[in-house]
Amino acid sequence: MRKVRKGSTLVYVPGNHDEFLRDYIGMTFGGIEIADQRMHVAADGNRYLVIHGDQFDMVVRHAKWLAYLGDGAYTFALFINTYVNTARRRLGLAYWSLSAWAKLKVKNAVNFIGKFEELLSAEARRAGADGVICGHIHHAANRQIDGLTYLNTGDWVESCTAIVEHYDGTMEVLHYPSLLRARAAQVEPVEHQRPDGARAVA
Repeated sequence: MRKVRKGSTLVYVPGNHDEFLRDYIGMTFGGIEIADQRMHVAADGNRYLVIHGDQFDMVVRHAKWLAYLGDGAYTFALFINTYVNTARRRLGLAYWSLSAWAKLKVKNAVNFIGKFEELLSAEARRAGADGVICGHIHHAANRQIDGLTYLNTGDWVESCTAIVEHYDGTMEVLHYPSLLRARAAQVEPVEHQRPDGARAVA
């Protein structure tokens, strides 16, 4: 809301986890517009269809009970993941996502992700866009599909990924844990051997 007060345009695109907000599409609260989708024009002139993406998930749209079951399984995986990663931290190992690993190992899940990406890219083409920016499947991506740019934000729960647009219009997927590791590596003290044989820390 501070950004809105300073002149930024903020558009909230609801998804399946906050579907109740779809009752307010077209309305504005505190300067934040609620929209089902939006066309974003990047600094380089490329047009991106911005949409959550659950509209193209047949399970979410037509088999609600299965979607709830999947949501429950995902929540359980997050619960288990907490303990797994507590143990990994004590062993000095990096964060590891159980649910992301399972999704990429199960053939049907991989096929679903591929089909989802194709459907969203086709929708962007139908809307006259150069690409699509979406979410929903919690799998970050930045790739070309049939001449269109497919961008998925991933999620901020497990993988901590987001899409950023640079000043020249270039889009990039940021992985926050990698940024933290890179920042920590830059500030770690470095030992230098001095001519007198002593060690100096810089």
